[in-house]
Amino acid sequence: MERQLDGVAAVSDRGLRHHRNEDAFKVSATTLPDGGPAIVAVVCDGVSSATRPDEASAAASEAATDALLEALEAGTSPKAAMHDALLSAADAVDALSDGPSRDHNAPACTCVSAIAAGDAVTVGWIGDSRAYWIPDDRREPQRLTEDDSWAARMVAAGLMSEQDAYADERAHAITGWLGADAVEIDPHTSSFRPDRPGVVVVCTDGLWNYAESAREMASIVPKDARAKPLRSAQHLVGFALDGGGHDNITVAVLPFPPATGRPPES
Repeated sequence: MERQLDGVAAVSDRGLRHHRNEDAFKVSATTLPDGGPAIVAVVCDGVSSATRPDEASAAASEAATDALLEALEAGTSPKAAMHDALLSAADAVDALSDGPSRDHNAPACTCVSAIAAGDAVTVGWIGDSRAYWIPDDRREPQRLTEDDSWAARMVAAGLMSEQDAYADERAHAITGWLGADAVEIDPHTSSFRPDRPGVVVVCTDGLWNYAESAREMASIVPKDARAKPLRSAQHLVGFALDGGGHDNITVAVLPFPPATGRPPES
């Protein structure tokens, strides 16, 4: 699946090992009260061990996008809009559960979102899907998110090195997700003001498993990513497929500064 606007593009692929695609994404654009553009990308990754993970991803991406657009158009700050949108996504996934409020193995997914608006980029996430900042000059690329995962907890607690933690078979066990059986919904949000042009890469672990660090991700993002975000997203999906395509792969590329968000001319 592919979707392109002037200010953002995204591609999702089943990969080579899975019988269906349990990821979902939405890319969209709106106008802020001051007349400036706001570009939005939401990427969700279904938890394969849960029931109906594809439905969870679809519901979360729809709910988060609708909430973000409504809040941004009303003048809500991007960071507050992002926090509330993740809660809306959580409610949408909860509603899929057929059982009690803590239904075991309920539909579940992770979610990561990005907003490019004005002079800032805002990201929000629950789970282990990620966002990266890749400047045009490739100096000081950054990972903008911190995983809700076993490995990240081990590193944060000082119990293991990052290399050892991510090499462990428990590394990708997530500690935060959207779903009725989630112990606690704790949306993470962060904003920063880039000092140069570049792109934000928003992706599931189907991509970042093959380029984990910010520097590795920067090395595979095409040099013309800001001018050609769709081709860049296609290239990144292809890179993951060439690496083995062990998981579903979803990538959104948001140029910064934000563009108009109009559909591209044919």
